[in-house]
Amino acid sequence: MSERTIQVLTDIGIIAVTLAVGWIAIRILLRIEKKALERSKLDEVLHLFILKGTKITLWVVLIVAMLPKVGISPASLVAVLGAGGAAIALALKDSLSNVAGGIIILITKPFSRGDTIEIGEITGVVDNIDLLTTQLHTFDNKLITVPNGTVTNSVLINYSGADKRRVDCTFGISYETDISEAKGILARVAASHPEILNDPEPLIGVSSHGANAVQLDLKVWCSTESYYDVKYYLEEKVKLAFDEAGINIPYPQMDVHIIE
Repeated sequence: MSERTIQVLTDIGIIAVTLAVGWIAIRILLRIEKKALERSKLDEVLHLFILKGTKITLWVVLIVAMLPKVGISPASLVAVLGAGGAAIALALKDSLSNVAGGIIILITKPFSRGDTIEIGEITGVVDNIDLLTTQLHTFDNKLITVPNGTVTNSVLINYSGADKRRVDCTFGISYETDISEAKGILARVAASHPEILNDPEPLIGVSSHGANAVQLDLKVWCSTESYYDVKYYLEEKVKLAFDEAGINIPYPQMDVHIIE
């Protein structure tokens, strides 16, 4: 057996051993990283992304380290990978923007699954968050998919982010109506619903003098889950209470004079 053949077999053996040791080391490192991620507060979707990124990086490092054994200059490969990476990044810039947005959402957690959010003109309940998109369903059950780049670059309102929400209602009364009596009715209606909180206390006051009515504000606090129940309750019960007390809710009227 020639010296050249022995050298080739030796190099093959070194490469095989290096690959085997590297494969075992990579598995151990990924297992340690997985356990660390499970103890962290990061979203599970981000766990998979980090593990895959780490795995690819470690294999690239291992392969580059073995290139001299097969007669390839690492500098040449790095140059090729750099040029290819730039071309791929340019072609996938929109997708990369969505991935970056997904990572930002999963780390900063401006909303979670089950939250009611508003993004631009879209309002819905969050069903799922992944690296590329956020999926919502609207209250009439339309399914909407929003690119994460759009989410992070838009003004976002999270209606479920706080435990309490304020319900704002406005009621008009005629100028002839006793304001104190009307305010008393609003206070009694607010006190009649068990989900309306006493702290902060309900706020009742005159908000404006309109063309046809005096506008009264009724602002109460409740749990976020009870918002619509309280809103609909107040709108209905105040109308019934005003009717019972003989208080009219004015509406615009027009007098038409016909000249013959």
